[in-house]
Amino acid sequence: MKTQKGLLIAALTILSLIFLFPFYMMLTMGTYYSEDLFKKLPILPSGYLLENFKTILSADFLRNYWNSFYVSVLFTAVSVFISALTGFAFGKYSFKGKTWLYGFILVTMMIPGQLGLIAFVMEMKWFHLNNSHAPLIIAGLNNAFGVFFMTQFVQSSVPTEVVESARIDGCTEPGIFFRIVVPFLLPAVSTLGLICFLGSWNNYLLPLVTINKPELYTLPLGIANLSTRYRTDYAASILGLTLGTLPLILLFLFGSKTLVRGLTGGAVKG
Repeated sequence: MKTQKGLLIAALTILSLIFLFPFYMMLTMGTYYSEDLFKKLPILPSGYLLENFKTILSADFLRNYWNSFYVSVLFTAVSVFISALTGFAFGKYSFKGKTWLYGFILVTMMIPGQLGLIAFVMEMKWFHLNNSHAPLIIAGLNNAFGVFFMTQFVQSSVPTEVVESARIDGCTEPGIFFRIVVPFLLPAVSTLGLICFLGSWNNYLLPLVTINKPELYTLPLGIANLSTRYRTDYAASILGLTLGTLPLILLFLFGSKTLVRGLTGGAVKG
């Protein structure tokens, strides 16, 4: 038994090192002069870290970092709230056209988001919202997966009897949602929040077509514009990517248990 446990620990350790190796390579490559990356495999760190750090700071990296952070937080808040509210409506209410409407939402999950990008950009232009962060946040209103995920969680994890008892006791419908349903949805809210934050943080295409002002660039756009006309600074870009990955690693380190609980919670009745 001890031998099997030791072999399991050894195998998991090896797998962990294999999966962590690319991140180690990112850290190491960020310490090199860009042209030196093509001379040999950069296994050991070099001494150009400070210069690369100065390069990304001179490119307004901290402003890009802040833009990505607050846009991702607002996007996540909007997306999770609308998804939870809609999921509650589909999960616990009966109304005309419910099946067709829910089916339509599920069908939109099969359509690539890029197909609606031109229409969305034109709509934002009509509302005079281009060249701002508003389109990046408003996009959170349309989250078909979030609606599907929350609907399934509400149906399986929120007892109908509790909702009906609160209604009989005179609780209003908003009160039922915020005071009764939301506590049941906390694992799903945490899970969907992590997924939404990750998607917004890594979003490159939508900021690219809606933002032209450098001071409004998010982190992916800022890193993409580190290169100049005559030179591509790969090492500085990799260092920027490494620093941009840190918040996501911290989120998953501290939220991994919640993520798993939220993904599995909606699959269990009762």
